[in-house]
Amino acid sequence: MSALFTPFTLKDVALRNRIAVPPMCQYSATDGFVSDWHLAHYTGLARGGAGLVIVEASGVSPDGRISPDCLGLWSDDHIAGLAQIATAIKAAGAVPGIQIAHAGRKANANRPWDGDDHIAPEDPRYWETISPSAIAFGGVLPRVPREMTLADIARVQGDFAAAARRAQAAGFEWLELHFAHGYLAQSFFSRHANQRTDAYGGDATGRGRFMLETLAAVRAVWPENLPLTARFGVVEYDGHDEETLAQAIDLSAKMRDGGLDFLSVSMGFSTVEAKVPWGPAFFAPVVGRVRSALAMPVGSAWCIDAPQDAERAVANGQMDVVMMGRALLANPHYPYELAIALGEEKPASLLPNPYGYWLQRYRGAGKGAAQ
Repeated sequence: MSALFTPFTLKDVALRNRIAVPPMCQYSATDGFVSDWHLAHYTGLARGGAGLVIVEASGVSPDGRISPDCLGLWSDDHIAGLAQIATAIKAAGAVPGIQIAHAGRKANANRPWDGDDHIAPEDPRYWETISPSAIAFGGVLPRVPREMTLADIARVQGDFAAAARRAQAAGFEWLELHFAHGYLAQSFFSRHANQRTDAYGGDATGRGRFMLETLAAVRAVWPENLPLTARFGVVEYDGHDEETLAQAIDLSAKMRDGGLDFLSVSMGFSTVEAKVPWGPAFFAPVVGRVRSALAMPVGSAWCIDAPQDAERAVANGQMDVVMMGRALLANPHYPYELAIALGEEKPASLLPNPYGYWLQRYRGAGKGAAQ
């Protein structure tokens, strides 16, 4: 058996393989509520054979959404729709996960295909954005956010805990805190966004305080037997990556000691000046360094699409779970293709019988054999 297709167990949760669907925003909700699109989308991904499916960033508050079209978990009314998704994912053989988030200064933007830019104040969909400091991200997101007060910080941390309770009520078994990609938590850690002089700014200890306190608030309500995870940007590709990485590893170790079970290693995306060296599996060595330093399970995404790259990432100990986004959007049954490429004996067993039976029966047959 290939390393990619070995089971992975964390707490009381067992993944059938090391392939995960990372959170990928669909921008298809109204007032945070699940639509028919979401149910079909996540059911299809789960039926494709991945071990874990993580539902997209769901706002812990209305002002925490990336766009007005994002999912939400700020109300008990959101539970029923998300419960349908969790049930469908589990019925298809995958573990249902969800990411909860606050977008900070990147919030209140149009959908990517509508410009990905901040919504104008005169637009009825406009809301105020908040961040550790009154510093704009820049580019198409030029709005200067309001600097958060201590009361704002406490409110958002309470929102994360409340959203975690709702995620459990909806039946999710894997919770991911969005501490990456230039959104609110990452902004507290980033010197590009945080110029505070109080306990939540200054040195790495101060800039990491928001994450640690938010984790503690969620840890207090999330069941101990289920994985509590975070996606965290450990480098910015801004010319200071060794220093940032060292500080990020130190903060990650504190999160581990504070009850974090798994780290999804990512990038910061806190500055428009970042120069990301895109390429096949380019980020895997960084992930491997984090895993080695922390001695805790990690996963990651970012251009790990080819079968041998995914296999190597797990077999070489760089990561425990491989997050695949674009490849699974292009082909939700890509785990089946991976299993064939890696020589698995029964690749069709990953799929529901109405698909797998016919694919297995006529595998290798001529084009017209199954018609």
